[in-house]
Order: sequence, then C-alpha cells, then structure tokens
Amino acid sequence: MSQPSLRVIIACGGTGGHLFPGIAVAQQLKAMGHRPLLLISRKEVDADGARKYGDLEFRVVQAVAKPPVLSLRMPGFLWKYARTLLTCRGIIRREQVDVVLGMGGFTSLAPVLAGRLQGLRTYVHESNAMPGRANRLTARFCTAVLLGMKEAAPRFPKSDCRVVGTPVREEFLHLPEPAAARAELSLPADKPLILVTGGSQGAQKLNTLMVETARSTPEAHFLIIAGRSDCERVQALAADLPNCSVMGFCSNMPAVYAAADGIITRSGASTLTELSVVAKPALLVPFPYAADNHQYINARVFADAGAAELCEQSALSVPTVQSFIRNTALKPAAADAMQTALRAQAKLHAAASIARVIAGAQ
Repeated sequence: MSQPSLRVIIACGGTGGHLFPGIAVAQQLKAMGHRPLLLISRKEVDADGARKYGDLEFRVVQAVAKPPVLSLRMPGFLWKYARTLLTCRGIIRREQVDVVLGMGGFTSLAPVLAGRLQGLRTYVHESNAMPGRANRLTARFCTAVLLGMKEAAPRFPKSDCRVVGTPVREEFLHLPEPAAARAELSLPADKPLILVTGGSQGAQKLNTLMVETARSTPEAHFLIIAGRSDCERVQALAADLPNCSVMGFCSNMPAVYAAADGIITRSGASTLTELSVVAKPALLVPFPYAADNHQYINARVFADAGAAELCEQSALSVPTVQSFIRNTALKPAAADAMQTALRAQAKLHAAASIARVIAGAQ
C-alpha cells in the first residue's frame, strides 16, 4: 500500500545554513510524492536562494530574533511574534498541513508552536554541535529533535533525539568536472584555485586578509565570495590583482567547489556538511561572534578528526594561510589524508533520513 501524500511545512531561512538544508529535505519529500511548503524570512539571502528552485513552493513569513528577557525590545518582539504565530496557524489550517519541520533559528519557532497547537507532529533540526537558544526553546514543542552532530544530544536532555546528519542539496552529490566548472565560471585553468567564502553574510576581516594573501601568493588564483554588502569594497581592493576574482553571491556553489583545490571558510554546520560531501581540503576560520561560540565547536569536531585545519580569526595571518595552501591544499599526501577524513564525516543520506522521519516511516 502506498503512503498518503503529506502536506509538510518546512520552516527555514534567515541564513543559508537554515535555508539550503530545508531545500534539500523539500527536494527529497517531493521526490517521495509529498507536498512541501517552505516558510522563509524576508531577508535577501532567502530570496536569492529560493529563486533557483522554481519547482518548490515558498512563502514568506516574518521572523524576529528573541531579545533578552529584560530588554526594552521585548514588548515589540512579543507583538510581532504573536502576529507570526497567528499567520502560521492560518497557513496550517488553509493548507491542511500534516507535519511541521523547523530547520533552526527563530524562523522555526512560530511555525513549530503553531503546529503543536494544532496537534500535529512537529520536529526541529539542529545542525550544530552546540545548539542555539532558539532550537533549545523550539525543542519543547517537538515530537523529536533531529541532529546533525551527535555532540548536540546532551543539550536536549528531555527530547527524543535522533542523529540524522545535516541535509545537502542533490546537486552537491554530482559535481561537474573541475575543468568544466572553471570554464563555466570564467576562472583560469593554469593555476591552483583557492576558494574563500565567509558564508551567506560575508566576512569583512576575512575578505581583506585574503586579498592581502593573494597579493603575496602569485602561484595560486583566489576566488573570494565576499557577500553582497562587502563585494564592492573587496573588488576595489583586488582591482590590480590578476590572480584574484571577487563576487558578492554565487548561486552555483557546486561548480565553485568542483573548481577549487582548497577552501578557506567559516564553520557553520551547513558549510561543514558541504565540505564533507565535496571533500576538498579546508581551513576553517570560525565566526568569532557566533552565539555560544558554536562555529568554533563545530570546527573543533572536524579538526580533531583530521578533516580540516582550524585557525581562529584573531590568529589568522598571511603566513598562516600560505602554510595551509602550500603544505596542505597543494601537497598531494596531506590533501589526500584530509579528503579521506572529510569523507568519513559525510552523511550522504541525511535528507532521505529526515524525509523518512517526516513521513512516519522511521
């Protein structure tokens, strides 16, 4: 007997680390015959990410981060949150939703609570080793908590926790050939390529240091994805450098990963998941102001496994980056060892595992 088609809300967005895993689950659910509806925020990163996936259904809802309890912003938050909760309850009723999945952050809280109030099965996915406060709160209203890393389980002592991995979009499982990817991106074919990305929000200090590194490392070509807000400044800094390309946003990350010989990046959980799948040598520079220092904790998990090098932003320098490039990314034995360790971290079927939980088959 075939399973009935479920209407599933996937609350994601706010950052690429929430949005893209949500898209991966939606793709899997749709392939199984279910009907996902993705709730995203009003941020530009969500609009950019959603634009590529015209076969999926998106809807924008307001999402606001919870301020400290004694903050003067709390009354405004409660008013906006109440409105979003009512909006989500209306969507659930009109769409006859069966299951609600939150992919993390405050975009998830109202939809999950609305689902719980309607008596639905509800889930939240935590991709980081150190859960954020939004997910710790959301977990109270969930049937189960789905984890990207087993290290997060102790932070949910009262929840049914299931380690499923962090989903990655289907296109990351089938990368193009490096030469074809470079041609598609108009990148040179005669030099090793170092990819630099600060995540969906960009990273000014990291971008500046990478331009300085490119200036003194002529043997490699650098592709810096600077973030929209910092792109113009970084392009000006690199204007005289033939071995440095700069873009604000890239909608074709599989091609970028395929083209790269080494990667310098932040350590959000979604980024680490992609790295484990594409298996390219990486230098992780955790965002130093991440909540609960969760990016450092994520990076530590990978570094301890030999799957990446770790350098805190305060210690990052041109010689440090050059050492990674010359002694790891471009040294075959070291690069091969790191790639093997990265593959050991990969959970290639995370989206399918989550979809089976949502469908009630696991």
